Amino acid sequence: MTIRSLSYDHPDAVKLNDQVQLEYVERYGDGGDVTYLEPAMFLPPRGLYLIAYDAEDRPVATGGWRGQEANEENYRDGDAELKRMYVVPEARGQGLARRILAALEADARAAGRTRMVLETGIKQPEAITLYRSTGYEPCEKFGHYRTYDSSRCFAKRLD
Repeated sequence: MTIRSLSYDHPDAVKLNDQVQLEYVERYGDGGDVTYLEPAMFLPPRGLYLIAYDAEDRPVATGGWRGQEANEENYRDGDAELKRMYVVPEARGQGLARRILAALEADARAAGRTRMVLETGIKQPEAITLYRSTGYEPCEKFGHYRTYDSSRCFAKRLD
C-alpha cells in the first residue's frame, strides 16, 4: 500500500468522497454530509489530503485535515479538523485508517497545529472505536453538526 498527498478535487478523491457520501446516506437516511469543503482548504501548510492505494494502484482509503481558528462554530485557535476519513469496505480491517490518521496527525503537528478535532456520528461505531483507541477524547461539539443529537465530537492534543 502507498499513501499519496493529492488534491481534494483529484478524480480518485472525488470517487472516494462519492462512496463515503453514499455510506452516510445509507447509515443516516439523509442527504449525506453537507459540511462545506473546497480543495483549497486542504492545501499545505493549512491542510493535507491523503489517498491510500492498494498493490493494484486502486484508491482504497482517504483522509484529510484542514486548519481552523476560533470562531462561532466552537473551533479553537490551532485546531486541525479531520475530514473525509474513509476506507472502502473490501479494504477494511487492514489498518489503513490508522496509517492515514497517524500521517495526518504528524503533518498537522509539523504545521504547528496544536489539536486535532473530528466530528462523527452515532451510527459509525467503528469510527468512534478507532478514534478512542488512538487517544481521542470527547470534547465540546463544534462545526456544522454541533446541534445534532447524533453528532459526536472528539479531540486529541498534538503538542
